Amino acid sequence: MEKFRCFGDTPIYIDYHDNEWGRPVHDDRKLFEMLILEGAQAGLSWITVLKKREAYRVAFDNFDPAKVALYDDTKVQELLANEGIIRNRLKINAAIINAKLFLEIQEKHGSFDKFIWSYVDHTPVVGGWDSFDNMPVTTPISDKISKDLKKLGFKFVGSTIIYSFMQAVGMVNDHLKSCCVWENWL
Repeated sequence: MEKFRCFGDTPIYIDYHDNEWGRPVHDDRKLFEMLILEGAQAGLSWITVLKKREAYRVAFDNFDPAKVALYDDTKVQELLANEGIIRNRLKINAAIINAKLFLEIQEKHGSFDKFIWSYVDHTPVVGGWDSFDNMPVTTPISDKISKDLKKLGFKFVGSTIIYSFMQAVGMVNDHLKSCCVWENWL
């Protein structure tokens, strides 16, 4: 019998769904990666980003925020010419700005992990949804994180993007109750 999944009918999507989405992430580099990729996804489908993920890792120095924070105009031009990534100047510039601010948060809080997970008291919020029709695209927590990050100067961190980020890094487990991952997650 085939497993039911919340989403995913291609190998790349199935792998992402089964092994990453909704799984708690506490590694700062991975958190930075997902923050940048979620911002890059704005206005596009997630599968588009997943297909470009490896090219992003190469283009963005494996999402090392210390390196990304130092990108200059020459590097921006190189990224804009890179067909392997989403070539949007605003999103590329946002990644650089966000890298600098990410480093400031690390300095102030010891890690981005401590900072971001404090919004959910360091414990994943469990959705327990029966269908995607009931699942929110924003929550009061994503609204607060978005507002706070924007106040710090972050870009491409609207509440919907932040809620997707929260789902991606396991701050929220929104696997449907009928999903094969939900059964193993509990």
